[in-house]
Parts: sequence; C-alpha cells; structure tokens
Amino acid sequence: MSHQTTAHSFHIPVMGLGYTVDTPIKVAKYGISSVVSIMDDHLLEDMRKIYSTKFVREFIPISGKEEDYRAKRITAYLDLTQSLVEEQFNKLVNKDWDKNFEFQKYLELLPENTVLLDLFAKIQTASEDEKFQLKEEFKSKLSMGAIDVNIMTKVDKINSDKSGNDLPREYSDALSALRGFANSKANGSVVFSAGMNPALYGYAEQFSEFYPNQFGEISKGIILKVSDYRSALIQGKFLAKKGLWISEFRIESGLNCGGHAFATDGFLIGPILEEFKTKRNELFQSLYETCQNALESKGLRTLSESPTFKITYQGGIGTASEDSFLREYYELDGTGWGSPFLLVPEATSVDDETLDRLFQAKKSDFYLSHASPLGVPFNNLRTSSGEEQRVARIEKNRSGSPCYKKFLINNTEFTDKPICTASRQYQNLKSKQFEAGEIDVEEMEKVKAKDCLCEGLSAPAILAAGETPRRNLSAVTICPGPNLAYFKGTYTLKEMADHIYGKFALKVDMERPHVFVKELQLYVAYLKNEFETKITEKVAKKEAYLEKFRSNLIEGVSYYQDMINSVQLDSEDILNKMKGQFLSLKNEIESFSLPLKAEIA
Repeated sequence: MSHQTTAHSFHIPVMGLGYTVDTPIKVAKYGISSVVSIMDDHLLEDMRKIYSTKFVREFIPISGKEEDYRAKRITAYLDLTQSLVEEQFNKLVNKDWDKNFEFQKYLELLPENTVLLDLFAKIQTASEDEKFQLKEEFKSKLSMGAIDVNIMTKVDKINSDKSGNDLPREYSDALSALRGFANSKANGSVVFSAGMNPALYGYAEQFSEFYPNQFGEISKGIILKVSDYRSALIQGKFLAKKGLWISEFRIESGLNCGGHAFATDGFLIGPILEEFKTKRNELFQSLYETCQNALESKGLRTLSESPTFKITYQGGIGTASEDSFLREYYELDGTGWGSPFLLVPEATSVDDETLDRLFQAKKSDFYLSHASPLGVPFNNLRTSSGEEQRVARIEKNRSGSPCYKKFLINNTEFTDKPICTASRQYQNLKSKQFEAGEIDVEEMEKVKAKDCLCEGLSAPAILAAGETPRRNLSAVTICPGPNLAYFKGTYTLKEMADHIYGKFALKVDMERPHVFVKELQLYVAYLKNEFETKITEKVAKKEAYLEKFRSNLIEGVSYYQDMINSVQLDSEDILNKMKGQFLSLKNEIESFSLPLKAEIA
C-alpha cells in the first residue's frame, strides 16, 4: 500500500453491486479512491467483456465449469481494472502537461491549498535548471486512487460441485472473493462490511499480501466498516491476534446511509466519533502491540513504526461545511461520499431511466424497506423499476423472483438446501401457509416485500454500458441513502468535487437538515416504529431494549445541545434551526410510552 498522502480527502464507498463496479476505471486516474463490490462474479465477468471490447483487449471467458471460476473471474476483472487505470494515469502524468486535458482535470479536482498545487505553481516560475528537478518531485507526489473492494461478510454461502456435494470451505462466496482479490494486481484494500465472519478473517491469514514486507509495509490493506467503537475494537483485536493489521476504520451511520442499514441501539454519530477521537491512540497502541506480537510469534516480518492507520466517516454528509467540520473537529483522516455520486455519470454507473426516476422522486419515495432477503432493513426507492416489477408480480399472483445467482440463499424453513426469501419458490410456500391461516397478514406483507437484489443491484451497470443484462432481467433496484432526496439533477465530477471542497455549492434542497439532525430524525422514526410494533418475544426484554435505546438517544441529543453552545459547527442560521429541531425531537422521544402489551403472533 502506497504511503503517499492521498490527493483527496474523500472516497466513493461501495454502492450496490453495480453502481460502483467500474468507478475506479472512471476516477482512479484523478487520485480518487473508490470501492468495488466483488460479490457478483457473473457481473464482473460481463463487465470485463464490456471493457475488454471497449479498450480492445483480449477477452477469454472464464466458464462456470472451470475449477475455482468465481475467484478467477474476480482476479481477472480486477487485473483488467488495474491495468486500465495504470495506462490512463501514465498518459496523464507523462504527456505534455500544457496540452493534456486529463492532467489539467487532475489539478482542477484537487482541494485548494494543497501541497501539489503549491508545488505546481513553483514549477511555473522556476528557472529552466530548477524545472526538471521540480517536475520529477511533482510527478513522484501524484498518486492514483485506490481500487478498494468490498466483501459483505454475511454473503457467504457454501457452494457445491456438479454432483451437489458441498465444496471445501475456501470455495464459499466470501472466501473465494477474498482469494480473487488477494491474487489480483489491484492496488487497494479489502473492505469487510456487515460484521464479523471468523472463517473469512481466519482465511485472510493465508495470504502474504496482508502481511508486512521487508520495509514493514503491507501491499494490500484491510479496512473495517463499523458502526461504533466497541465493534472496531472487537474485530480489530480478532484480526490483530492473527497478525493482520487494520489500515482503516470506516465508521458508517447506522441509518443515514445507503444500502443495508445496521441500526445501533440509539447511539448517534456525534458521540460515536467523539469516542473514536478520545480513544484513537489507545486503539492504535492496543492493536499495534497485539499485531506485532502475533507477527513475531509467527516468525514473520513486523510492521513499521507508523503503519497506515486511518479513521474516516461516511453517511449522509451533504455540504462542504459538514464535511470540513467532521474532519477537523473529530480529527478524521477523510470522509466517504456515496449517494450524491449516483448523480455523477462520470463516476458511477446508473442507467438513464433510473436517473430520471431519482429526479422525479419525492422525499417520501426514499424509505427503509424489508426488501433484503438478509432480513436487514434496506434503504430503497419506491419508484424504481425493481419495485414496479415486484408489485406487478404480486398483482399477477406470482410473487417472488426467479433465483439464478443464489448469493443470498439463507433460509431452510421448508427445504434442506437453503433458498432465498425473495425467490418464487419460498414465496409460494409462504403463501400456502398464509392460506392455511398459519401466518398473519403482517408477516405475509413482509415476505412479499422481499426483492431480488442479486439481479436488481447489478443490472444498472450493464444497462448504463448500453448492453442488455443476462436473461433480459433489466429491472433496477437502487438503494440510495435518505440524503439523496435533497439533491436533484446530474452533476459533473468537477462540480461534485468542488461542492465537497467548498469551491462551489450545488443547489441542495433548502429543507435539507444538518447531517446530525437527519440521522436523529431517522432514529426517532425507527424507535417510534419499534414502540408500535407488536411484541412477539418477552415483554420485559423488549421494554429493556426500548428504554436503553431511548436513553441513548436522549444522551446523544444532550451531547449535540452542549456542542451547539460551545462549537461553531455551522452558520448561525443553521445553528438556530438545529437548536429548535433538537428540542422538538427530544420531546418526541420522551413522549413514547411504556408499558407495552404483548400480542401473541
């Protein structure tokens, strides 16, 4: 992993399966890092074919009949991506700068007051003798964005051979994805998201790429996406004991994010970031000592004295003042900007029809749904073509989807082999239960809300490239964070970067609440729903959970109220508005009533 300081303070997180699948090919040459989901090897194979054709590269298909085809497809796509990015970057650096549009764009995208721009200005006024040396120094400071990959740790089915026998554990979805990345030439890190998978973390021990070289540096990093400090410490320690170093903790809001939403027990992002800030050195020292000891006991090379150790935040950031406040006040090393980039065709792959649906969408069309077969709340768009298709199938009395890719099969309620809860097979079996009076309307509605994410989240990349998805499954599911409701229109990459850095402000809906307020609003709505949902478990247990959630929220509001009085976190107008919003939200939280009555499901 390069230890150069990165050109940009933001990265583009993973979005769906397809929205950021080719983002590095679009933005890495400008020094912008982004994250590719490597869960869908079918999509990666299709994208490799599309890009091989576009850039006149040889394409040899990797058949599903080949041994270890999944890992091989992932490696092949990442190798192509790395090769294309390097080619673009070398042209950008080495062609005549004065006539080089891409080089000019690299400079224009940078934040103001950066070392690179100061050095470039120096070159312009230098004597001919000095120029050569300064130019070489400048070139050495230019860097490509990282090609990071995402593995959702929960997506890890055991695969079988042609005869239906289970293959060894290393051929499971998550482990083979990790192998595909480790064997690739991609210069980046693996992002583990959605919690701990001990088998996957243990498997990472087998790859030298995750260990230090003779200089104490690591060629491929490990990044953990977490929602709080405790999770960071537990998972970080688990990996450090294996000699695996965490180069970055990406803290993501529990609810104010895109895709799957992993709600905390009412812990808000301000207090969470405060804990990381105060315990940062403690976290570093604890993991560093544990990791060094593990490496020594394995007889491996140890870490350098100051290995890469970053803490970043992502989820719902919408203005330059929010971005700079978060970075400066909480001493973060960067931020992630996801959903707004769905409106930047230069950076992400969203088909035209879906873009149009995003522009037309009302705020109420962005909602937390039961669409995910994983049983985790999922941010959704009511007006997507994927939702239209799901509803149309229900109306035709054919709820559920055909299940081809099988990445999310995890239910054995009716079958020995797991099936997907969004599949037609599962939904038919549930419908029979409903007709027999074994389950109620509410449960049946939740079942019918499940959608095929494997097809819906990968289709946009193929459609945006002007191709037709396999089996013509072209309905699109999109999972933007609630923040996207306040952005309208498409933007250039420069406009979005300028907006992030405060060089230029995009027109954002005047009603958009501050990132802290928005997250609190989402948690209050979530808690309200929890209070109103009938209880199917022990009442005392549920009441204790709700009370803990409520008191954590109230503590969080008090934290923000104190902060507003002591720190200038935004303009006076916004601060005054926030004071009123926090007060009314606190009153609302306090009004939720206990005790609850248990209903037998």
